[in-house]
Amino acid sequence: MDPLITKKDSILKSFLKIPQTGLGYIAIILLIFILGYQIGQREISLNSFGVNSSSEVRTNMDFSLFWKVWDLVSQKYIDKKAIDPQKLYYGAIQGMVAAIGDPYTVFLPPESQKNTKEQLGGSFEGVGMQLGYNKDKRLVVIAPLKDTPAEKAGIKAGDLILSIDKKDVNNLSLPDAVNLIRGPKGTKVSLSIFSEGADKPRDVTLSRDTIIVKTVDLNMKTTPQGRGVAYIRLSGFGEKTDKEWAEAVTSALSNPPQGVIVDVRNNPGGYLESAVNIGSEFIGSGPIVLQENSVGQRQELVVTRQGRMLKIPLVILINKGSASASEILAGAMQDNKRARLVGEQSFGKGTIQSTEDLPQGTGIHITTAKWLTPSGRWIHGIGLTPDVAIEYKADEKDPLKDNQLEKALEVLDEQI
Repeated sequence: MDPLITKKDSILKSFLKIPQTGLGYIAIILLIFILGYQIGQREISLNSFGVNSSSEVRTNMDFSLFWKVWDLVSQKYIDKKAIDPQKLYYGAIQGMVAAIGDPYTVFLPPESQKNTKEQLGGSFEGVGMQLGYNKDKRLVVIAPLKDTPAEKAGIKAGDLILSIDKKDVNNLSLPDAVNLIRGPKGTKVSLSIFSEGADKPRDVTLSRDTIIVKTVDLNMKTTPQGRGVAYIRLSGFGEKTDKEWAEAVTSALSNPPQGVIVDVRNNPGGYLESAVNIGSEFIGSGPIVLQENSVGQRQELVVTRQGRMLKIPLVILINKGSASASEILAGAMQDNKRARLVGEQSFGKGTIQSTEDLPQGTGIHITTAKWLTPSGRWIHGIGLTPDVAIEYKADEKDPLKDNQLEKALEVLDEQI
């Protein structure tokens, strides 16, 4: 998944204990959950967003239809073994949250919650690609991860996923799609993929593997003018990213480079705080990003520490797989004229999700704000426009050749 997540204490504080048996008890708890807590405990907050208070909802909403459907399904469905009270319960909550119409606001059953935490933690079993939605709310590959089954199979950022193991994805939530693609190492998953410019979809069968996500990778490069440059590949903003980043910068500064390239191509994002931390490496003061709530109130998230690369010439590589937290970093550098962006238009993910761990191993992501660049740009659905536009072109004779990186090195020569 690709939500921009904040590590701060989020919206919901739950005391709920889910009964393990009995459809009636499950249904009662569901109603309590929907009305008594989700609305009642948030009455002040909901009123600020123009939503009726809990007492008004209780008065105006007739839940007899819910009880009617629950009873009809449990009493009349032909296969009684298929009626799992826990799944019905989770499904009801998922449907309630999905009715908002925001693909990034989701209730996560235990397996989905586990997968999300594993991914941010840096290790999981699957095929190695980040998923999201394009502006048409189609399931899309935001980025394949380096050296994973997805990348090796030729899956690219921007590819549409039409089906997973022949199951149509149109009515799937993002967590459900992730669950279908993930699985034990050695098992296979079949995807129907449609790539931009293709005449028709293609079927791809992938063998799942253990995906170890190291989010920061440092190499030294040389510009056409022979200058030494630190090339830092930043592939995500997870739990270990800040530590990995600090180690990479320390290593780079042991033999001070004349320039720095930060590569966030195919970086789908992650933790908001990590983007602010890394942005603070290059900007001495001021905002890295603006956070705006539903009534237009803005909060500045400013530089959090003394950076160690404040004066070194900087270029940032972006492409259509650069989303969310990576766009925050790149946008802050562009607005502050601290770096030039080289590459292609970025993805355009401009919302922030708060997370909450709920009982029984479940969780929830809720879109609570949108983010803007320091100058006030909201790039949601648009993306960042590079200062130096260059489309990536694979070289059949030399697969390791990277024309975008070569351009970034040329641009650094102009700045040094």
